Amino acid sequence: MNATNYLNTLNQNYLSIHRTKEDLFWETYMGTSDNHEGSAQAQTEWTNFLSDPDKISEIEQVLTQAESITDPKEKEETITGLKGWLAMFQAHAIQSAEARVLKEKLIKFEADLFEKKQNHVMTYMDEQGNAVEGSLPVLSSVIRTNDNEAVRQSAHLALLDLEQWLLHNGFFDLVKLRNKFARSLGYESFFDYSIVKTEQMTTDELFSILDDFEQRTRASHQNSLKKLAKDKGEQALVGHNFVFSFAGDVMRELDPYVPFSQSLRRWVESFGRLNIDYSGAELTLDLLDRKGKYQNGFCHGPVPAFYDQGKWVAATVNFTSNAKPDQVGSGYDGINTLFHEGGHAAHFANVKMNAPCFSQEFAPTSMAYAETQSMFCDSLLTDADWLKQYAVNAEGQPVPDDIIKSMIENRQPFKAYGERSILVVPYFERALYQLNDDELTPERVTQLARDMERDVLGLACSPRPLMAIPHLLSDESACSYQGYLLAHMAVYQTRAYFTEKFGFLTDNPAIGPLLAKHYWHNGNSVSHNQSIESLMGEGFNAKYLADACNLSAEEAWDTEQKKIAALASRSRADIEPLNATIKVVDGDSVLSTNTVSDEDMCVSFESYIADKYGC
Repeated sequence: MNATNYLNTLNQNYLSIHRTKEDLFWETYMGTSDNHEGSAQAQTEWTNFLSDPDKISEIEQVLTQAESITDPKEKEETITGLKGWLAMFQAHAIQSAEARVLKEKLIKFEADLFEKKQNHVMTYMDEQGNAVEGSLPVLSSVIRTNDNEAVRQSAHLALLDLEQWLLHNGFFDLVKLRNKFARSLGYESFFDYSIVKTEQMTTDELFSILDDFEQRTRASHQNSLKKLAKDKGEQALVGHNFVFSFAGDVMRELDPYVPFSQSLRRWVESFGRLNIDYSGAELTLDLLDRKGKYQNGFCHGPVPAFYDQGKWVAATVNFTSNAKPDQVGSGYDGINTLFHEGGHAAHFANVKMNAPCFSQEFAPTSMAYAETQSMFCDSLLTDADWLKQYAVNAEGQPVPDDIIKSMIENRQPFKAYGERSILVVPYFERALYQLNDDELTPERVTQLARDMERDVLGLACSPRPLMAIPHLLSDESACSYQGYLLAHMAVYQTRAYFTEKFGFLTDNPAIGPLLAKHYWHNGNSVSHNQSIESLMGEGFNAKYLADACNLSAEEAWDTEQKKIAALASRSRADIEPLNATIKVVDGDSVLSTNTVSDEDMCVSFESYIADKYGC
């Protein structure tokens, strides 16, 4: 088999194995199937395919053969594709038989734990004292927005109970097995292994960045805590009160202007005006909360986008949120997740390389690189000019300036807290995986979590207790949470660049094509830093985010006032079609599609939400 045919065969083999895994993943995570055994088997087959160390030497030999291809274009494209596959196999290859056996055990163990956790019921007490079942997003929204302290406290206790349930139902065995797997590969811990795999850096290199950011934001964060305690009492720093004490009231005021029913329309319109093109992708959106569904938004692509022998293969992408439309705060949360996961989908739909290995969310794709795309998109929702254009109540009135000002006055002092609530996770996970097996007890690890929350967040207990974060359980997201913070650093660098270049972000039709050209086109064939350099001419720099965290509320409001004022002097961009086939579902039920038009899809979705939830 010649080199070009080898590449084409490799592409097709991967597509088949990957599609089977992703379809079963979606069905089990959406709670529409209980075939956890089949999903684990498909995951194992995918893992075995990528972890075969013989593929590395095999591809290296084929690359040598490719050098003799006479057609210059064929030669260049074949070598590019083979190098992409070589990087992917090098990221996943498991050299030892012992490690391969341990990896299979890990996959099976995680699938079993996931199934048990799916069946674990969490409840909180409502205002009438009734027990109400609540998913993680629902409980978090209650803690953030409910004006009844007893209700908030019961929701927070449900998250603390979840932590203890995990500590007594397999989490320690998972940690031990992960460490055993990583040590069989020569790493000191699973955390060290994961950092190399997901970000292509060492733990020391990572923490040189994280420690610097921690130091840059420590003073402003501590000052905000002291002021909050002075203004509202020490009780404001308690886990179930903290976020509500600075965000609860204003989010209730914002709620009528960001109903979840309008979130689909806002996404279509906003991304359309940014000129974001999905390149013919097929998108499936499962947006509503329900029992048995995975309790965190995510985006996966069963069919990666690529050029197959010159013919475009459009992506098939699934993404999800967990909205409860009749709950205060769910509208803003829901649209945030929609923009975030829609940003991921736009990224993976626009990788224009010649092999599927370049357009997928797994290593060697850097998590920080992937999250930069999604977080840039959801960052727009905090911009005052976006809110004035899109946050509109049922009477067609835009959100008043004083609500936007209140949002900034309440949230800006705690912007550092928001980033440090990401920062605390890698500090905890590093310490967790450094513990000896005999130290892995419920008491020791619970204390470790509270100590980390106190040291990094300055709180006795986080509003979102550390072990209630679902990322800690899943193989593909465990020990990768720092990617969100690294991405935020790149997001604020990107925002600063576009603002300097164009003067505004909201509805700017130049942004979509620039993201597609510099951030998306090459996929993981370039590093995160190289994609940033391609757009901006400078490498990764964390100072932009730290500077944003350290702004006073007055400085931040002054910036946002200028954005509002500038709306009067610029015309609004047209809504370009997203160039995607879109299906909105609730489990197995199809709620709306854009088969007729995007407008028809939005109207059908809004009607469904109104009929079912009365809002």
